[in-house]
Amino acid sequence: MSWKPGHYLLLALALYALVLTLGFASRGRQLAALHREVWALREKAAQVPEGYLLPLPGACLPSRPEHLPGAPRPYRKGVSAGFVFQGGDACVPVVRGMGVVAAQAGEVVRVDLDHKEPSLEEYQKLLEAVRSGASPEQMDLLRGLEVWLRHPDGRTTVYAHLQAPYPGLRVGKRVFRGDPIGYVGNTGLNGGAPRLLFEVWEGEPDQGRFLFQGLPQEELLRQAKAFFGLE
Repeated sequence: MSWKPGHYLLLALALYALVLTLGFASRGRQLAALHREVWALREKAAQVPEGYLLPLPGACLPSRPEHLPGAPRPYRKGVSAGFVFQGGDACVPVVRGMGVVAAQAGEVVRVDLDHKEPSLEEYQKLLEAVRSGASPEQMDLLRGLEVWLRHPDGRTTVYAHLQAPYPGLRVGKRVFRGDPIGYVGNTGLNGGAPRLLFEVWEGEPDQGRFLFQGLPQEELLRQAKAFFGLE
């Protein structure tokens, strides 16, 4: 029989139920062995190719042109590299503190644990400095608090403007598809409504191509729906 991700998940859930049962019975040695078995099955399930999720549970793709990859950003002579999820254009309320999840299994390669928001004066100087284009370092400041995940297919996902990372998240940690990684905020914006900027890069952020780069809006939305399993 060909095993699919769902088979591993069902078996893992069954074992997890047994873990809980044995836990109440205080059978330490068996409990530890079953814990290892559950995590091994989760690892195996994560290696089976699955589609990417949207990082806000229940959300739909943004529809406003300014919230899509490739949208102009005149203030820095560039374009947006990702999707902007904001209230009124996400099919779910987008509020401060809302949970953000991993779009795909991968490894944490960046988490801004010591992020400090710039003062108003510092922010105004930053905007002046990027008028002719932003460097990767300046883009990091504009994105606010970020989490980056590197995935087995070579892509990197960026989750930006976060209020905070999920507790315990650190560089090198492996996460599974749908695991919590942070909370919606508005960092890097000098105020404004809470939002999530979500970028998918073919390789390293700001050094390669972002997903759906150069596509007209109708084709972009068509491909994005297929990519995120929304059809």
